[in-house]
Amino acid sequence: MLTNLSLRVRVFLFFVLMAFGGTAVAGLALYVGYQRAGSPALLDAFVFSGTLTIFGLLALVVGVWLLFDENVAKPIERLAAEMRARAHAGIQNDMDLEAARYLGDLAPAAAGLAGQLSDTTLETAQTVANETARLAADKERLSALLTDIPLAMILVSPSHQIVLYDGQAAEFLAQIATPRLNASLFDYLDKATVEAAYAKLVKTGMEVTCPLLGHDGIQHIDARMKPLGNASGYMLILDSVTLDVAPEAQRPLVFDFDLLEQRAATPYDARPIEDLCFVVFDTETTGLLPHKDEIVQIGAVRMLRGRIIEGEVLNTLVDPGMPIPPPSTKVHGVSDAMVQGAPDIRDAGRTFHHFARDAVIVAHNAPFDMAFLRRHAKRMDVAWDHPILDTVLLSAVLFGASETHTLDALCDRLDVTIPAALRHTALGDAQATAEVLTKMLPMLKARNFETFGDVIAETRKHGRLLQDLNQ
Repeated sequence: MLTNLSLRVRVFLFFVLMAFGGTAVAGLALYVGYQRAGSPALLDAFVFSGTLTIFGLLALVVGVWLLFDENVAKPIERLAAEMRARAHAGIQNDMDLEAARYLGDLAPAAAGLAGQLSDTTLETAQTVANETARLAADKERLSALLTDIPLAMILVSPSHQIVLYDGQAAEFLAQIATPRLNASLFDYLDKATVEAAYAKLVKTGMEVTCPLLGHDGIQHIDARMKPLGNASGYMLILDSVTLDVAPEAQRPLVFDFDLLEQRAATPYDARPIEDLCFVVFDTETTGLLPHKDEIVQIGAVRMLRGRIIEGEVLNTLVDPGMPIPPPSTKVHGVSDAMVQGAPDIRDAGRTFHHFARDAVIVAHNAPFDMAFLRRHAKRMDVAWDHPILDTVLLSAVLFGASETHTLDALCDRLDVTIPAALRHTALGDAQATAEVLTKMLPMLKARNFETFGDVIAETRKHGRLLQDLNQ
């Protein structure tokens, strides 16, 4: 049972046991001495001596525990977290040997081992990077070719989840909602017309020409649905979509072929963390009071299978319906002039809710940001019932509750750089939080937290830090 407790808690319990044991031994010794003295007149003297001894013993144990916790237990916990970060998150920062100066040769030995592993890892990483660069160049050429073809192409799994989309498809989908890998095709196209065409495709095994309807049931799209040979799923080619896209507006080819694999639907608690879709977001506000202040900007990025999906971002200003105080503008740079004509919280909130559909919402200090959204849930006509992950609590799990858990501290610890121009902007902080999360996920897995339920159960041990939003 004690193996489930952190090192610092186990050390604390050890000193508690010492305190109780020492108190019992001192009390017993004084009692035996009093009995052997055989003089009732000495009772007050023995009681006074016993009280003084016990309080002195307790003070000594507490003092030694504090010194041990500060100079041994905390540094060991910090050293373990730093080594895990280097082993599983690719961190190359120098280890903090000064904080572990009382651990003898343990810290230098750990630093030496980490350095050796880093050298080997860097050699392997360089080989992988060279091959990745070649593949990336091939992908860029393919993306450029597909962009020049006046067709919108979407690859779809048998469960009608988007597996790939090209530049033209991205522009088409964006007319309805933000394009999203692993999103249901029915978020963009009418379900009945898609399923009818798919049933014909399955029956004949041949390409199907099909008129489709937009999600609104009004827009008509001429399309072709093609089988993928031996692979499951299908390709949807929207023939009627011809878009004149400026080069600077082109989107990369976005895909994840692993999504073609059929997976049984499971509750979030049972899903492996590496299979989850995350939407990492941040808000900027008129102030720090969720019950009276308002959101002025929402920024969000999507993550799938532990990586940030390039191009799948949400960045919108929000008209707060009230003046933005100058001190707030000084922090995030959003002024009254900038939000004129921007959507209000109802429309912006609904857009973000759609962007985060079927995903785990992630934020740094999530109770603050979610309080603003949930306050307006009725007005948005949505339910904010997504699973929620907080990087403050993840930091406490991985690095210990006694460490600093600000976003800046986490970025320093995990070697994530926030450009000065993007700090305290919604999208900039969301991007930084997402990069932090990409490095935390392998560290969590290395700690044997395999599923979302495992992670949430561990974060609840640090519930004193933040409110639990997964109720």
